[in-house]
Amino acid sequence: MVPLRSRRRSLLAVPLGLALTASLGFLPGTATATSGGSSPAAATAPASGTAAPADGPKLAYVVNTEVDRGTVAAVRKAIARAGGEVVIAYDKIGVIVAHSANPDFAKTLRTVRGVQSAGATRTAPLRAAGTTQEGPPQYLSKAATAAATPSTAAGRESVPDTEPLEAEQWDLRVIGADKAAKINPGSSKVTVAVIDTGVDDTHPDLAPNFSAAQSANCVGGKPDTSPGAWRPEKPEHYHGTHVAGEIAAARNGIGVAGVAPGVKVAGIKVADPVSELFYPESVVCAFVFAADHGVEITNNSYYVDPWLYNCMADPDQRAIVHAVNRAQLYAQRKGTLHLASAGNSNHDLAADEILDDSSPDDSVPVPRTIDPSECFDLPTQLPGVVTVSATGSKGFKSYYSSYGKGVVDVAAPGGDRRYQIPDTPSKNGRILSTMPGGEYGFLQGTSMAAPHAAGVAALLKSEHPWASPAVLQALLKAQADNPGCPAEPYDPDGDGVVDSVCEGNKHANGFYGYGVVNALAAVD
Repeated sequence: MVPLRSRRRSLLAVPLGLALTASLGFLPGTATATSGGSSPAAATAPASGTAAPADGPKLAYVVNTEVDRGTVAAVRKAIARAGGEVVIAYDKIGVIVAHSANPDFAKTLRTVRGVQSAGATRTAPLRAAGTTQEGPPQYLSKAATAAATPSTAAGRESVPDTEPLEAEQWDLRVIGADKAAKINPGSSKVTVAVIDTGVDDTHPDLAPNFSAAQSANCVGGKPDTSPGAWRPEKPEHYHGTHVAGEIAAARNGIGVAGVAPGVKVAGIKVADPVSELFYPESVVCAFVFAADHGVEITNNSYYVDPWLYNCMADPDQRAIVHAVNRAQLYAQRKGTLHLASAGNSNHDLAADEILDDSSPDDSVPVPRTIDPSECFDLPTQLPGVVTVSATGSKGFKSYYSSYGKGVVDVAAPGGDRRYQIPDTPSKNGRILSTMPGGEYGFLQGTSMAAPHAAGVAALLKSEHPWASPAVLQALLKAQADNPGCPAEPYDPDGDGVVDSVCEGNKHANGFYGYGVVNALAAVD
């Protein structure tokens, strides 16, 4: 997330304040990044009597300022003069979320004294979008779900060694999580916050371990902690509930088990309920909320919309990078480790160039070739964030998983339904976990890999409660098992075309980073 990201070559030249000791108030290299080329130090806000145009669509913006009360107060006034409305100001990190219908709002704010970057967090009004995992879910039959979820607690005074559906959980066995649970299932003093589409805390496998006091709805950038605000609004917003079960589904004689069934899990909802997009202002809110509420670990199985990669040359995208980075660094400094999925595009994140044909995903995508040294997948490519690639039941890189030497930190089971079929009752190569409404289903993706690694990190934190985020990440890498790069060219579909190229050695490589996480080694 040694400096833990110094080996990430693509980030070293970016003026983000990459070292964990970097100032959160002033990010080097951003002070002169204004649309007009003038220095904010010499610029002034628009005259107080100037009328701001308001003839465009109402959009959300992030405005990043110097961190001091006087500057933030002055910028708030400038926002009003430019036709904007402050939604929330995170004074401690110098990030203000605002709304405005003024099409020149960001351009105007970038000339204001004390503003270091400002930009729109979207390109068009919200619209429906797909989920972040590969393929739709496959639910268990009603009969199987009913059998795995007894209607009463009678007969469960003595919890069995295995859960009713654990035979389907090949993922627990390949990382030794089933054996680890018998040694140390994790401490209830450790909380993993699932920053996602929401978590159904009424699920019988999640209710025993859920921390409502550390949960919220951050959609729009302002936390809502009212009871149940963190829950998904629709059954089809299942993603976060599935992730939560992978981390901490209780060993209670019901359904499935999580990697760390003794730790607490919280839900911080950031996905827009209409579009299911994860906008920057919501993610900023989530990181700050997690930090301020004592969360030890966050799981981030998403990328920040609407850009798959945010490029520093674009003033709007640069402002997004700065805002999200300030928030996640703030959380790290308060003791929170972040884990994030590497992505499902089979992209080499260490390549010289990448074709991004999906951005922006809230309007009409425009194909573009990006330079990975200047454009970043958020939050997974931010400093100090643990980047997790996906493996299947046979332990190989999943066909869809993005990768990259010096980018991927560790790997974990994410599933591979095409080429890595497990010897389980259903022969399903995906990951079985909890779904809203007390159900269970299979999903696959790096979205599923990150929570497996987060669960192992939670076990490590349980064993080493003193460990800082930097130490915890080092421990996570140290206990991982690295298979090394494949001996043969990576061609899982057998069509004679190499689909991915692994670079590195058995110590660290582009497919698995420092290796596949090992839950048993974390507690043994």
